[in-house]
Amino acid sequence: MSQMRSITITRPDDWHLHVRDNEYLANVVPHTASTFSRAIIMPNLNPPVTSVELALAYRKRILSALPENTAFNPLMVLYLTNNTTTDEIVKACNETNIHAVKYYPAGATTNSDAGVTDIKNCYDALAKMEELGLPLLVHGEVTDPDVDVFDREQVFIDKVLLPVTKKFPLLKIVLEHITTKHAAEFVTDSNENIAATITPHHLLFNRNVMFKGGMNPHYYCLPILKREMHRQALIAVATSGNQKFFLGTDSAPHAQDKKETSCGCAGIYSAHAAIELYAEVFDEANALDKLEGFASFFGADFYGLPRNTGTITLEKTDWQVPDSYSFAQQKLIPLRAGEIIHWKKV
Repeated sequence: MSQMRSITITRPDDWHLHVRDNEYLANVVPHTASTFSRAIIMPNLNPPVTSVELALAYRKRILSALPENTAFNPLMVLYLTNNTTTDEIVKACNETNIHAVKYYPAGATTNSDAGVTDIKNCYDALAKMEELGLPLLVHGEVTDPDVDVFDREQVFIDKVLLPVTKKFPLLKIVLEHITTKHAAEFVTDSNENIAATITPHHLLFNRNVMFKGGMNPHYYCLPILKREMHRQALIAVATSGNQKFFLGTDSAPHAQDKKETSCGCAGIYSAHAAIELYAEVFDEANALDKLEGFASFFGADFYGLPRNTGTITLEKTDWQVPDSYSFAQQKLIPLRAGEIIHWKKV
């Protein structure tokens, strides 16, 4: 544990974020915008954001949900389907507000039913992305019901992602929200065009937290939390200063009644305290000096965007997370609801 009581870092970015849409935006976008300068916005709406036109319309709705005098830039992403055309890829590359394309295996997570059934269907689109330098963001899990849910990331890397990297060796790829030692090693050992995001919840918790004292649906996410050995491997790479690993919260809001039900939605909401939660992890690892690179520099560098110029300051001060937040006409239960967080943005 570090003895530091305060740290000032360049204003960070969130390279993996869900904000939902329409009436829900006003309750969640301000949480991110109060801390982060930019965020990669996930396109798995219903229906999904499959075109430049839909992405730009979604961006306008996000901007309209910002509080007055708030500077925040939503970085938009297209949703890859079996039918994504090379023409659409070219349009995306020519649009300054589109920054990537997201690959969901069909059925892998929330609103992914329109996703890709076989990555080979997308080879023309991937070839054009490789040519033009547009990054592919990957939800790295297979959906084969015969594969154990705790093994889906490793099987995806070995059977799907490795062949893609061999066929398209210059394609920029972000393996999103990695959860395993296998993924950390794969990214570490890959070429410079392969990177990864890591969430606060996969750094803070192992799978035991889902079952402590009973079923805890607010710790259910996809990819699912893994064993402690995997959590420790993620902490090691996140705090190492390796530029291939950077901040991506995967903050994913769901209404309370959609989580606390017989078939609860996957997703953990962390936008209310994201940078503070990362600070806890880095402090515990005696690596607060590595937080700025992970949170503020490495993602921007990978995407070829300028680093931010403003700063934020965090102090080692206890504060209690609210039990819930408003979510349109419903309630949203945040990560660590009612509990104490030991760092606070001031």
